Amino acid sequence: MTHSVVGSTSVKTGVAPVAVGEASRQLAIAMRRSGRSTAAVHLLTEEAADLDASRDHTGAVRTTLLLTGAYSAATGRDRTTALSLLEEAEEEASRRAAVPGLFTVEATRTQVDVYRIGVLNALGTPDEAVPVAARLDVDRMSTAERRARAWTDVARMWNALGDGQQTFAALRRVEQEAPQEVRRPSLRALTAGLLYGPTRIEGVREFAARTGAPAA
Repeated sequence: MTHSVVGSTSVKTGVAPVAVGEASRQLAIAMRRSGRSTAAVHLLTEEAADLDASRDHTGAVRTTLLLTGAYSAATGRDRTTALSLLEEAEEEASRRAAVPGLFTVEATRTQVDVYRIGVLNALGTPDEAVPVAARLDVDRMSTAERRARAWTDVARMWNALGDGQQTFAALRRVEQEAPQEVRRPSLRALTAGLLYGPTRIEGVREFAARTGAPAA
């Protein structure tokens, strides 16, 4: 039976779950960015519940929906829901081999760790993400863009903790993986913050000039 979720087509196991799941995920992201985090979480959890978790492809789609739901809940400061969905996604990712090449988000343990860092950043508890970042094996991620996004979350974590040196080290890893990513407005602002910060960090001025961040 199809769920009656506004603006969504429920993901069913026999109806292109990969394509419909990704469409639902993108819709939820748009909802979250418009300030409707709770509605985004509801959409994603309803869609995830409609999938057959015993099959590799549909189970992997379910994992990606749960991860996006966790981050959406975190942006709404719903810690309980965010961490619960993360744990569920980790259980899903742990019980099956990765299904590569199908999703914007990978359904892997490494991807769960990346989301955990982002969730803890969004919840305002970046200190809890430090041990996650320490065990994170970014090199296991399959594309340069995904690796760059992982290092972006690590950079934001260290910046929130006031560690400029570690923030810059992570930003340089972003640049190594995908130079265009460090030109995003949010990362240019992060770089500018290092220029004006209390600690002199060797190489930041050149990095700022190279990436288009406003120089001090």
